[in-house]
Amino acid sequence: MTRNRVPETDQGIQGMDIVKTYDEMQRYQRDRGWIQTQSIIDHGIQKGHALEIGHGPGYLGLEWLKNTHETFLTGVDISPDMTILAKKNAHLYELENRTHYQAGQGDKIPFPDCTFDVVFTNGSLHEWTEPEATFNEIFRVLKPGGKYFISDLRRDTAFFIHWFLWLSTRPTSIRPYLVSSINAAYKPMELNEMVGKTFLNGASVTGNLFGLSIVGEKPKNMK
Repeated sequence: MTRNRVPETDQGIQGMDIVKTYDEMQRYQRDRGWIQTQSIIDHGIQKGHALEIGHGPGYLGLEWLKNTHETFLTGVDISPDMTILAKKNAHLYELENRTHYQAGQGDKIPFPDCTFDVVFTNGSLHEWTEPEATFNEIFRVLKPGGKYFISDLRRDTAFFIHWFLWLSTRPTSIRPYLVSSINAAYKPMELNEMVGKTFLNGASVTGNLFGLSIVGEKPKNMK
């Protein structure tokens, strides 16, 4: 039986020491091809101006830029420390001219209606204080026909998957954060119900062994 959800922080990852440790973990995953960039591209998100919510160290969006052409990325994160780090990593990627990072949160996206061609995020959903409001905000800032991709961990992972994720997490000091993130994550059925109450009610909510995703497109005749 899956345990009840235990909410995690709604303030993002703050403090340069833990931010540096998180950066090390993300680089480890990037170098092994474990981040979601290819999944985003495989869902047809390959062009235009993208918004990334909860960008963290920035590797997901930076790898997306690296593997697409004539694209631009705007990132928002509730943690000022992560924004500083993402700008540093964009410099290391030599992608400063295709990125813009600033403070912001998903339930109050600081941009006008119909600004972005695509929106994506990975690993931040379980931290959102108002997920339904964030889904509606994603719809609002997308241009008609714009696509979105939201992925995260899932709380109802099998024991052996949970154990695999624990063993493969580096550095080991961040493993307790993995556990709290899994405990704060949603089950596909919970998300189906939640998304159905929002403007993303036409989304496809699916799960696999490791996590879940919400994907869809804003109708072309809507603004």
